[in-house]
Parts: sequence; C-alpha cells; structure tokens
Amino acid sequence: MKEILVKLKDRSYKIAVDQNSLNSIGSVVKKLKIGDTAIIITSKNIKTLYGNSVQKSLLKTGIETRFELVSIGEKAKSVSAFTTVINNISTFDVFKKPFIIALGGGTIGDLAGFVASVYKRGIPYLQIPTTLLAQVDSSIGGKVAIDLPSAKNMVGSFYQPKYVLVDVSCLKSLSKNLLIDGLGEVVKYGIIESPFIFENLEKYSTQILNLNTKKLAHIVYECAKIKARIVEKDEFDKKDKRIVLNLGHTIGHAIETAGKYNKYTHGNAVSLGIIAASYISKEMNILSEKNFIRICNVLRNLKLKTKLKNISIFKIIDAYKHDKKFINKVNRLVLPVAIGKVKVVDNVPDKLILQAMHELIS
Repeated sequence: MKEILVKLKDRSYKIAVDQNSLNSIGSVVKKLKIGDTAIIITSKNIKTLYGNSVQKSLLKTGIETRFELVSIGEKAKSVSAFTTVINNISTFDVFKKPFIIALGGGTIGDLAGFVASVYKRGIPYLQIPTTLLAQVDSSIGGKVAIDLPSAKNMVGSFYQPKYVLVDVSCLKSLSKNLLIDGLGEVVKYGIIESPFIFENLEKYSTQILNLNTKKLAHIVYECAKIKARIVEKDEFDKKDKRIVLNLGHTIGHAIETAGKYNKYTHGNAVSLGIIAASYISKEMNILSEKNFIRICNVLRNLKLKTKLKNISIFKIIDAYKHDKKFINKVNRLVLPVAIGKVKVVDNVPDKLILQAMHELIS
C-alpha cells in the first residue's frame, strides 16, 4: 500500500492506493472513530460488484450499514436524486451516529460528499472511488456538488473526506468506455505538471487500454499525489493555484451541459476542452505547434473524443457563460504553455473561443 497525506491542518486525511483492499475498510473506520452507522451511497451495479465486500468488512467491526442506491452518470447529481437520498437518510437516522461512504465513480462521490456536507450541517464521509476518473481526480480535494439544468456543479461546497481508499483492482471491472473516460483527467495531469505521466501515456497507450494494472497503479498514484499537493496550496480555490486543475473543464463542462449530460461523458468532454484550450493557446503563440500536435495525438491514441458532433456551438457558448470562474463578465481559461506547464489567462477574446469551437467540428 502507498499512502499520500493531504495536509490541511485539522482537515488532513490520507489517500491509500492499493490493490484488493476493500476488505480493509472496516479497520479504517474503526481507527477513524467517525460513527456507528455507514450510509453507503452507490449504484445497483457497483453494489453487486463490491457492496458485499465493503459491508462484510464494516459488520466485522460492529458498524451498521445501509445502502442508498442512485443512478449512474450525471443523473446521480440531480436535485431530485439529492432530495431523495437526504430524505431517506433522515427517515432512517434515529438515535444513530451516521457517516457516509461514497462507493462508485465521480458523480456518486460528488453527490455523497455534498449530502455529507449539508446533512446535519456536516457529517463525516469516506471516498472509495471505483473508476479511473474518480481515483485520479474527483475523490480528492473536497469539491462536492450537484448539477442544475443550467450548468454543471452549480450547487456545491468544499468538504474534505476523512479518508480515500483507492483500490486499483476495481479498474479491472471497468468497461473500455469508462476506462477511456478516466484517461481524459490523466492527460490533464500530464499537461499541467508531469511530462513523465504524459510520456508514459504516449509510450504505453496500448498497455494502458488493455488494463495493465501495474502501469495504471503507478499513474493513479502519481496523479493523486499531484492533486493532493495542489489542494494543500489552495484548498478553497482562492489563490489561483487550484485553478490549474480546470484545464479543459471550462469548455468541457459547457459541452456536457449543452449535451444535457448524456451526449458526452465527463472525460470525453474534458478531452474536447483540452483540445480547445490548446488550440487557443497555439493561436495566442503560447503553445508550440509541435506540442499542440502531441496533445491531440495522445488524446486520439487513448481513444478519447477529439471531434465534436451533434451539439450546437451556440448552446455550448451559452452554457460556457455560466462558468463559475468568470469575474465581472471576464472569462478565465487555463492554457497549456508546454507539456508539464500551464498558465491562467484572463479575457480571452470571444472570437478566438468561437474559432476553437469550429476547430472541434472541422
């Protein structure tokens, strides 16, 4: 097992990266002393795969368990899903000391964390991410949220988990599409800070797509370590440190919203957003043509979406204008400078953003 400590004073917690470790969660909870009743928020499929192992481990240490099942994908983060889950918990929670376990992918983690952040003004929660996207990104850092029809992640908070258990063995059960989806975030980490990760993606794309767990475990650990160090510097996204994690997300989120959260998965939308940001950076003479081509090629070789289809550009632009990073109507984009380096640029011309949209459909 490899552990990463996220140093946030009294909100510090560990990220454990391991294999075949779900049966250790009971002992983890016992040491944390966070409650007597686990509310496990998950999907039907994930419960079938992993729910029994998690439940048995908890019961062995005297922890009562209850499952709350939600939909997969962005439907899990709807206002109605949130209301249903929190009402169910309040009905069940009589003379108990509950805590929440997010067992699943990024959307389940976002919902579960948000529920934990507001129920009784905050109860403890743990993350057990089962997808690559959640293991390298969304389970770490405490950004939790639900969606509104107008835009993604519009209702949310910062609320750190008590522990993150990353079991890389869970990736073996992923469909090829879900694995690919997570690779969108992995490419992001390579561009923002790690030429090593990026070069591994270039060299070993076939092995990675074939679920080589040794290479994936190393990538997951490196990405999680980068995320942890960035969060430590800017927990609440106020110091222009954490903003680099939004590479590809400003336009990517707009693509998800314009597609009503069902035309493009998060990782594929981020892939398209990275290409758009890289194109803008190239046109502004910030990124070289050579590195622009490398970025496009690595996304293509990892089977991520690199072309936009069946969504109106104008709907994307409308959704993009709701982005939370806008300050006084001035946009803010994270743009690649080189492989391993990015910069934040304010007030990118709308004409150039529109050009980037056309680049995605050409």
